[in-house]
Amino acid sequence: MAILAVKNVSKTYKSGNRSLTVLDNVNFSVEPGQSIAIVGPSGSGKTTLLGLCAGLDAASQGSVMLVDRALEDLNEDERAEVRSQNIGFIFQNFQLLPTLTALENVMVPLELKKRKDAREKATELLKKVGLEDRMTHYPTQLSGGEQQRVSIARAFANEPKILFADEPTGNLDTETGEMIEDLIFQLNQDQGTTLVLVTHDLDLAKRTNRIINIKGGKVQEAHNG
Repeated sequence: MAILAVKNVSKTYKSGNRSLTVLDNVNFSVEPGQSIAIVGPSGSGKTTLLGLCAGLDAASQGSVMLVDRALEDLNEDERAEVRSQNIGFIFQNFQLLPTLTALENVMVPLELKKRKDAREKATELLKKVGLEDRMTHYPTQLSGGEQQRVSIARAFANEPKILFADEPTGNLDTETGEMIEDLIFQLNQDQGTTLVLVTHDLDLAKRTNRIINIKGGKVQEAHNG
């Protein structure tokens, strides 16, 4: 049973009297525990597709089944609940809360679920990503690589069934980026989390089980990485 199934999905935006089709009849599915990369040139619809898969936006046509829920049948509150229960996110620009320490940032999703062990679990995850000495530091006191490690720990805090990553190494230097890639795949393997990532880095894409190419809003091909 697919954990994510995209069926005949299109996304069109209105601009005055004109319509812009960003995604055109996209189809693919992802099995539990699988890792896939969505690749394509800038403006091809990669990030738009990721947003539709995660229920951050609604398709103009077609269906997105995420963890056995048809997202098009849900209202925004219901989609938010699906995300909080099943999904983790890693963003290119980290999206950490600047007024919270590294530890507090990782605790946020755990506290939202009223986990009594939020501090203990967050501490454990920050140790896993090698930040045991930086837990009380604020984002502005951390390097880009350290901030991304905090965001990875936060993403895995709820032990998500599926992790969406949007250009997770895009703002990092090569050496730091490779370390972050290793960390994502290691945690992905340790927790059995399904991984869906958007990237322009073909070397990163080749580490996944499958690569889905998008060009002009259409899926051109899907093959093993």
